[in-house]
Amino acid sequence: MGKEASRNEQKNELLAEVQSILSERLNSDVLRVGPSEIALPGVDADGNEFFYLVKVSIPRGTRNGSGGYDPYDGYAEADAYKAEQEEKASERAASAAKKADSEAQKARKREARQVKKAIQNLEKAVKAE
Repeated sequence: MGKEASRNEQKNELLAEVQSILSERLNSDVLRVGPSEIALPGVDADGNEFFYLVKVSIPRGTRNGSGGYDPYDGYAEADAYKAEQEEKASERAASAAKKADSEAQKARKREARQVKKAIQNLEKAVKAE
């Protein structure tokens, strides 16, 4: 048995296990829709039916340039994903702070214009007397 056959067997075993667990736990149909995919129905808040699609794969890794692969490292991928999400959250926070600062500046400018207009109106009223 070759490596590919073994990988497929492992993938199929895991997919069957996931299918069984989800079917039992959710008391719902879990449908095999592809060689590496299962689908299960769901209902959104508005009562509309949709399907979750669960895919199982065994990644080989990245090509190393000499005809082989550098093995896939799920731990490194998880760390990279976490760092990426933290960076995005930081960027969103910075953007929100910048927007809030911009809104505050606009509010101060509006207030300054209103004060200036009020002073001008008072000066006109004093001159008119």
